[in-house]
Amino acid sequence: MKFDLAYCLSLDAKLSIYDVRDLNFDETMEFDSAKEHFQCPNDACRTAFDAANVLTTFNGKNVNYVRTPHFKNTPSTRHVADCPYVSLKAPMPGVDGAETDDTREEHFPSELLLTRRQYVRKPSSPVVVADMASDAAKAPSAADHGEHPTNESAPDKTTVFAHPVECFVSNFGDKELLKRMPLKIGEHTAPYGSFFKKIEYLQDNKGLIYWGKIKEIKDYTQSFRIDFEQKVWFKQADEAKKKPYSVNVYLSKKLIENYRKRKAFLQEIKHAIDSDKELFCFFYGVTPELKQVPSKKNPEQTFGVFSANIENLDHFIIREAPGLAEK
Repeated sequence: MKFDLAYCLSLDAKLSIYDVRDLNFDETMEFDSAKEHFQCPNDACRTAFDAANVLTTFNGKNVNYVRTPHFKNTPSTRHVADCPYVSLKAPMPGVDGAETDDTREEHFPSELLLTRRQYVRKPSSPVVVADMASDAAKAPSAADHGEHPTNESAPDKTTVFAHPVECFVSNFGDKELLKRMPLKIGEHTAPYGSFFKKIEYLQDNKGLIYWGKIKEIKDYTQSFRIDFEQKVWFKQADEAKKKPYSVNVYLSKKLIENYRKRKAFLQEIKHAIDSDKELFCFFYGVTPELKQVPSKKNPEQTFGVFSANIENLDHFIIREAPGLAEK
């Protein structure tokens, strides 16, 4: 079966698979999930066996994944009889994990925290985790007590943008579920189905997660420009009726160069430029606004385009999303 959480022995903390992916690509940390020991997140189950009783990761280190990442059992993983992570979905002998690799993300975080989780070293251990100062200052960390907030099997909050995006993408066909599940970012709360806004409807509300199909990625000297396939219909004050305007976002190469996951991000953008697959872009934190830019053919003339500069690469993703392409 697949796991949303796992206990990381070296960090003495429970991490989601998205925390693990974030650490794998973070160049400011020494972390390699292939060398870490992950165990069942159920405390009673974990303490009943030795440290060799481990879980493994699926898509933990693949930058451009399509299928939902998760933890899963190895052929030798054991659980106590009443462990909540023992399920009828558990794989049959010889086909460990085979039935879980295509399943959708079932564990919806109710909040995306904008302060990134911090990790620090301590002399007594190779790597030790310290929870976010914003929440830790208010109350003891649940991870410090070997428990996960509210429910072990349903992560309540996340600091990794990829987690709510995967929830939306992998459950895109279940509109009713997306209407029921709430998401909070900052002071804004809405159902997942409303919080994720198609790029062509960006005028409806600000402060949402905007997404759209990528038409083209331009590589300039100082930036990358991502053009969306969809257009925004808009009427300016001096126009008689609405007309379609292109939408794009810019990624500063200086911003990328200083990014803590620079290598992984450059691999991601190169894959996107070279790929013949249908790719989608998701971002949060900026809203494209109508701007007038000079025409290449006639610099004295300008044309309108909805555009924005991405400010935080932690809240930006380019990825395949087959379920969205089919709709």
